[in-house]
Amino acid sequence: MAADEPLVLGIETSCDETGVGVVRGTTLLADAVASSVDTHARFGGVVPEIASRAHLEAMVPTIERALKQAGVSARDLDGIAVTSGPGLAGALLVGVSAAKAYAYALGKPLYGVNHLASHICVDQLEHGPLPEPTMALLVSGGHSSLLLAPDITSDVRPLGATIDDAAGEAFDKIARVLDLGFPGGPVIDRLAREGDPKSIAFPRGLTGPRDAPYDFSFSGLKTSVARWIEAKRAAGEEVPVRDVAASFQEAVVDVLTRKAVRACKDEGVDHLMIGGGVAANSRLRALAEERCERAGIRLRVPRPGLCTDNGAMVAALGAEMVARNRRPSDLELSADSSLPVTETHVPGSAHGPGHSHSHSHSHDHVHEISKDNLYS
Repeated sequence: MAADEPLVLGIETSCDETGVGVVRGTTLLADAVASSVDTHARFGGVVPEIASRAHLEAMVPTIERALKQAGVSARDLDGIAVTSGPGLAGALLVGVSAAKAYAYALGKPLYGVNHLASHICVDQLEHGPLPEPTMALLVSGGHSSLLLAPDITSDVRPLGATIDDAAGEAFDKIARVLDLGFPGGPVIDRLAREGDPKSIAFPRGLTGPRDAPYDFSFSGLKTSVARWIEAKRAAGEEVPVRDVAASFQEAVVDVLTRKAVRACKDEGVDHLMIGGGVAANSRLRALAEERCERAGIRLRVPRPGLCTDNGAMVAALGAEMVARNRRPSDLELSADSSLPVTETHVPGSAHGPGHSHSHSHSHDHVHEISKDNLYS
């Protein structure tokens, strides 16, 4: 770790976790997280207003904890990075406002960065500098995306994404049908280890010869599983929860890994990075390892703690921005709940501080778990 490598603090508040990380170059010095997930559990999903209030309460203590853990002073920092999107608007605003306040008070450059690009960049903290280009499969509660990144600070290209439910969202909804609580991913992963993944033939969405090769769809799978469970209960039969969990999980990870390996082959990329909260799933990691090894592809997956939302990933991308002399953001930086992944960060305006950054687009942003009909 060189002393002249950029020292950056990163703030992440896109959903229900207040994450603050401190990174020097590609070395992680601190990763402090304050989660409000237990508060949301009784509602069956993330409630945006509760998340925003929790961020407000946790922000300053979490920043102080991260700086203490890193053994540095705020005045030592070379920059402050913050997730400016995509995510829950109110939650993002808390993080952006805090980052702007610290940047202004300390006279440090501010970098508003993209949540998805940060999930890719965090792998540098575990496995060293990213290859260029990097092929990334990002899987979380709001995203299922295949991305090609020739330059993580300025050039990220979407190859495919979910057209309906994201993989993590499907895990949460099936867990709710099985009365397993929230969040659903960890408990389904645990139960699936004791089940038979071949016991129930659930569908694999968008895997036909005429389907988009890199897009994902898990809504049909979710409906199929829910109706299978409903039919068992209507017949007065016991639902084999472990087999359902294993078969459902296998259907999800089969599609994810199959499409990711195909993208690597088609693009001539000899490695694959997997990130996002669902990347902590043990079966996804195992099947990806198996298929990548068979295809001659090197697999890079951060440890589970770096897959879920955290401040370290934001700091990692911020440090890369500083190292490559990318233009900092203006203090007029705002949160953008649907910031497209092609905008890896929101640079300051070349036209001066009065110029605002605006655009119109749609994006697969982070969803709170709604209480809509499961079959919708």
